[in-house]
Amino acid sequence: MPLEEEKLIRRLKARSRSALEQAIRRYGPYVSTVVWRALGSAAAPEDVEEVTADVFVALWAHGEDLREDAPLRPWLAAVARNKATDRLRRLSQAPLPLSELDPAPGPGPQEAAEQREWAERLWQAVEAMGEPDRTLFLRHYWYGDKLKDVARDLGMKPSTARNRLLRGRRALRRLLSEGGDML
Repeated sequence: MPLEEEKLIRRLKARSRSALEQAIRRYGPYVSTVVWRALGSAAAPEDVEEVTADVFVALWAHGEDLREDAPLRPWLAAVARNKATDRLRRLSQAPLPLSELDPAPGPGPQEAAEQREWAERLWQAVEAMGEPDRTLFLRHYWYGDKLKDVARDLGMKPSTARNRLLRGRRALRRLLSEGGDML
C-alpha cells in the first residue's frame, strides 16, 4: 500500500477535515461509480449523490476504525454497496394507498399476470437459443458481465459477440411481437 494512503488513513483516524476532503477528491468518482452500479436504473442521479455523500459521512464517523495497513478503496466500496442496498430497500417499499379511492401502487392482478406471462415467454425464448448465443445473452444481459469478458471466455472476438447479440435481439423481438419462429 502506498505511503501516501497510509498517511491519509492516519489523518482520517485523527479526524482531520483536510484528510476527509482529500479522500472525497481522490475517491469520490470511484465511490459514485460503485453506488451507481449498485443502484442501477432504480434510482435518480440525486440518489447516487446522496448515497455517495452517506459513504463519506460513514468514513468520517468510523475513521478511527480504519486499519493503516489496509487499502481504503475496498472499505469504501463495501460501505458504498451496503448504503446503496439500503437505499434500494427504501425505494422498493411502496407506500400504502391513502384511502380506498386511491389506486394501489403497481400493476393490478391482470397486468401482473400479463407481465409474468411475457417474462416466461422471454425466458423460454432465451432458453431455446443455441449455444453460444444462450450463454452470451444470459451472461451479458442477465448477469451483467462485460461483453469483452464473455466473448473472451467463449473464444470469440468482441465484434462477433456484438453481432450475435444483435441477431439474437432481432430474433427475440420477432418471436415475442409477431409470434415468429426462433432463429
